[in-house]
Amino acid sequence: MHFGDVVVFDDPITLDNNLHSKPVGRAQGLYLYDKKEVYTAWLGFTFVFNSTGLKGTMNFLGADPIMDKSRDISVVGGTGDFFMTRGIATLMTDAFEGEVYFRLRVDINLYECH
Repeated sequence: MHFGDVVVFDDPITLDNNLHSKPVGRAQGLYLYDKKEVYTAWLGFTFVFNSTGLKGTMNFLGADPIMDKSRDISVVGGTGDFFMTRGIATLMTDAFEGEVYFRLRVDINLYECH
């Protein structure tokens, strides 16, 4: 990938690291490579939950210094069970096999605003 490239995605969300586990939702959004001198991206995406336990969406925005082991982005809202949610999502690259396979672990700390 190169500066200015945009990637649109619609990927399964699972509760473990097995690609073949039953999804509890989808991660839908985009990222773009935003710096020429270092490998970073800007993210904008939504978790769309479709499980019996969770309903609604959670929205994320922020800069992603991809080469860092751990990085934080903002949780900026949501719908349904996540109405008015705010918080921080910590991203960690869990598996990477070039353009063939990429797995991201996301730890989320939420704060409900009323």
